[in-house]
Amino acid sequence: MTTPATIAEADLQLLRITNKTVWAFLRLETKDGRVGWGEATIANGEEVLREVAGRFLPGLRGAPVDLGLVEKLRRAEPTLAEAAFASSLDMALLDLQGQALVKPIHALLGGAVRQDIPLYANINRRTSPRTPEGFAASAGVATAAGYTIFKLAPFDEVSVERCARGDIAALMAPGLARVRATREAIGPEATLRVDCHWRFDHAAAEAMIDACRELALDWIECPVPEVADAAPAIAALRRRAAGQGCRLAGLEMGTSPAAFEPFLEAGSYDVIMPDVKYLGGLARFQELAASAARHGAIVSPHNPTGPICHAASLHVAAVLPELDSLEVQFDETPLFDELVGGVVSPVVAGAAALPAGSGLGVAIDPVVAARLRLGEAAS
Repeated sequence: MTTPATIAEADLQLLRITNKTVWAFLRLETKDGRVGWGEATIANGEEVLREVAGRFLPGLRGAPVDLGLVEKLRRAEPTLAEAAFASSLDMALLDLQGQALVKPIHALLGGAVRQDIPLYANINRRTSPRTPEGFAASAGVATAAGYTIFKLAPFDEVSVERCARGDIAALMAPGLARVRATREAIGPEATLRVDCHWRFDHAAAEAMIDACRELALDWIECPVPEVADAAPAIAALRRRAAGQGCRLAGLEMGTSPAAFEPFLEAGSYDVIMPDVKYLGGLARFQELAASAARHGAIVSPHNPTGPICHAASLHVAAVLPELDSLEVQFDETPLFDELVGGVVSPVVAGAAALPAGSGLGVAIDPVVAARLRLGEAAS
């Protein structure tokens, strides 16, 4: 039996990508010189990630390249930062194991059932100005790139607090104008999805669903805050959306398969959106996908950040028995490709092939990373 390689160095690198985006990458280097990568990006989470990394990184040095390390870090109810660190460790360890075995990660997860992964373009972060015209222009660029499924997060003016005290129709109007302009730009046959980022209360969400009827949406995502007690009420929103041929999607922040169960049991969503950065391990996706199928839901992985998350998500998407589509943060920054020395996987007709090579099939370019680093790497 081959002895596992030993981790010699471990650090967490925070990279400034845009004025509103920081990506976080875990780097493991073995004593024999191989490097494995994971991603732990959390929006506005740099400080909590540094704190968690400070607790966990020292224990990795000298440890074997063994997935048991992830199990040791898991908590019954982890914070998002703890879950992100554990998830990034799982990715990096699988990357190293794949390199050692000269196998891609999807082979370690049981083997690919599809070679081409259907994608949808999240045009949200590339869009500036955030006007109807700005979103229409972004949709046009994504269409030219071969995408036929599009998503935007249009309701900037809405919040749960404002819903409680404001005129819902007036609050929604700018967002609806953005959606309408996007629909006009992509045409009636393309697929359009709307992300609400938990900005509505229940009554306002009902009004929003009704107002979107004319826009022929495929899904409405995360309309209301996701707490377990709200699962039956979210199921009622699902039924309301279904009445106009629209699906409900959500649950991108789940930190374990168990966190999804109250919502699956209540029938809250048509589509669940686990994220490889938060679920606590790539192998957990199969367990969760099986549970989703039993409850009449399907998986569409959440994937709005950097290239390591994207590569890991492609591997996961390849092994799931049933898959809706995989998100990609479309054209936010050229650094998405530059950081890994080229395109992670070319997009052809709205689908991506699996990364070539062993492990993840991609690696962060240290020269580019050094240029973008926020302070010293946590180690």
